[in-house]
Amino acid sequence: MEDWSLPGAPEIAVRFRRSARAKRISLRVSRLDGRVTLTLPRGAKEREAREFLALKAGWVRGQLADCLPEVALRFGAQLPLEGTPRLLEPASGRRVEIGAEAIAVPGPEEEIGARLGGALKTLARERLAAASTGYAARIGRSYSRLTLRDTRSRWGSCSSAGALMYSWRLILAPREVLEYVAAHEVAHLREMNHSAAFWAVVAELEPGYEAPRRWLRDHGSQLHRYRFA
Repeated sequence: MEDWSLPGAPEIAVRFRRSARAKRISLRVSRLDGRVTLTLPRGAKEREAREFLALKAGWVRGQLADCLPEVALRFGAQLPLEGTPRLLEPASGRRVEIGAEAIAVPGPEEEIGARLGGALKTLARERLAAASTGYAARIGRSYSRLTLRDTRSRWGSCSSAGALMYSWRLILAPREVLEYVAAHEVAHLREMNHSAAFWAVVAELEPGYEAPRRWLRDHGSQLHRYRFA
């Protein structure tokens, strides 16, 4: 089956993907780049896919209309740090200085992204390592290593070998959101699944985790609007 366009003004390109794990036809609109993906179970027919897409045409266009534009990092712009907007301003020294209301970044404006990204990754590692170590100690487990990535599909993961991975962009979210993700991944050190037992461990580590989990679902895509490269 080839990709095709959803007719209208403008036409919308739709990418098809077959999945052995999919149980039904589903649509996804990326808030990062506006890509529309239609996922089909192996047994689904092209006719079914076209009918489903036609029924969801209005929804697709609505989702694309809500896609947020990228935010350019420049002096005078604002960037959320631990959920609090901070003004980006030039620094007189050589280091990135993080204040309660502003972040001072040294160097020319075109280098803000690279310099700021490095400082934020360092802070993210500190916060995530502290949270992960504390949670792991509470359930009598330990992790093998901790890595940071700029992932788009997930905020964290835990391997069967006990290796934790997190998106460093969690440092932009409110502190309780970062801590929820750390609790979620550390809970996998005891329960490598998403069973009721697993969620009981998450609740033990982070009571009231539902609120930060909901924040991440509703607002997490906004953390990818900022370009640091």
